[in-house]
Amino acid sequence: MTEQDLERIVRVALRELGAGDVTLTISTRNGGDRWEIAVGTTPPQVLRIRAGQGTTAQFVREQIFEQFERR
Repeated sequence: MTEQDLERIVRVALRELGAGDVTLTISTRNGGDRWEIAVGTTPPQVLRIRAGQGTTAQFVREQIFEQFERR
């Protein structure tokens, strides 16, 4: 999964959660299939996502929704 694909999926999921248009900072962790997404609040909320080659958008969405439910 590319950074652009991940960003698109994250933006749609955050809109569904009511976050609207937010600033995102996306970085890989260890250059693999683990990502950190800082959602532009103060202080930023950090999402940790697993997404590699073959990962579905639905799997990424589930991770985002699950992390928001815990907060």
